[in-house]
Amino acid sequence: MQKRYVRITDTTLRDGSHAVAHQFTEEQVRAVVRGLDRAGVPVIEVSHGDGLGGSSQNYGFSRVPEERLLRAAKEEMTQAKLAVLILPGIGTVEDLKMARDCGAEIVRVATHCTEADISEEHITWAKKNGMEVVTFLMMSHMIDPKYLLEEARKMESYGADCIYVVDSAGAQLPDDVRARVSTLVEGLSCQVGFHAHNNLGLAIGNTLAAIEEGASQVDGSTCGLGAGAGNAQTEVLAAVLAKAGYETGIDLWKLQDAAEEAVRPILPRPIIIDKDSLTVGYAGVYSSFLLHARRAAEKFGVDARDILMEMGRRKSVGGQEDLILIVAQELAAERSAK
Repeated sequence: MQKRYVRITDTTLRDGSHAVAHQFTEEQVRAVVRGLDRAGVPVIEVSHGDGLGGSSQNYGFSRVPEERLLRAAKEEMTQAKLAVLILPGIGTVEDLKMARDCGAEIVRVATHCTEADISEEHITWAKKNGMEVVTFLMMSHMIDPKYLLEEARKMESYGADCIYVVDSAGAQLPDDVRARVSTLVEGLSCQVGFHAHNNLGLAIGNTLAAIEEGASQVDGSTCGLGAGAGNAQTEVLAAVLAKAGYETGIDLWKLQDAAEEAVRPILPRPIIIDKDSLTVGYAGVYSSFLLHARRAAEKFGVDARDILMEMGRRKSVGGQEDLILIVAQELAAERSAK
């Protein structure tokens, strides 16, 4: 019996950008891409953590211009496809043109789970210009499966080849994942994918649940390097899927070598579920808020967990990083008033 194929996209050089404050060097990108490509990872994503055009005061400046990193990554690829992320409202079609000219074959267009309609221009342009389009419905825990399907259908109508359920906060339990993925699989004609974060320690389990419900594309990051407590660890995910009887086309030994030799040396700290990253999942806030909350907590002398919980109470979403400083200032003022 032929094994079912599941495509893994490694997002170390995009989601991992959050964890290193967007300070990847060209040499680091080349080394990681070489290792992943040699291991047979089919898709490698390279972008600022907040996507094309994300290098800014609000989200954090990249150490190296994005175009340079994309060209470097492409030069190291012999079999993998180069993917980029773009968030409408941050990245523009001009940014997308640049990425395509640098060799990107896949664009991942990401919106908040209730804002699929802002993706039409980017999806349409990419499809007209020969790119594969994968779309992200971020913070998908915030709406029920039926509402998520309505948004997904918009993206499908614009031309998306695959639509991801994205657990941006790492807040979902396996049953939450199963409900959302199965609803999209049953209600769409295109492929369905899943992107996990590990803030509740469920990234691998949730990804496996998504695959069991019909997801055909999933994400990982090598050594788990990603926002919050990181993503599903690519090398662990590849091993789990092999044991579960799925085909990924990845050489596990070579992938482990890439993790140890190329990625582990650039980790700014161990990727663990500490008190702050656990709070990200518990509060249900965007994983990339973690570093911003820690900086604000240090500046105003408050607990990062209190900032994250308040951001969750306000149902804040990606793009509202500036609110973190306001919340920290308010918490500091409240403490001084007591």
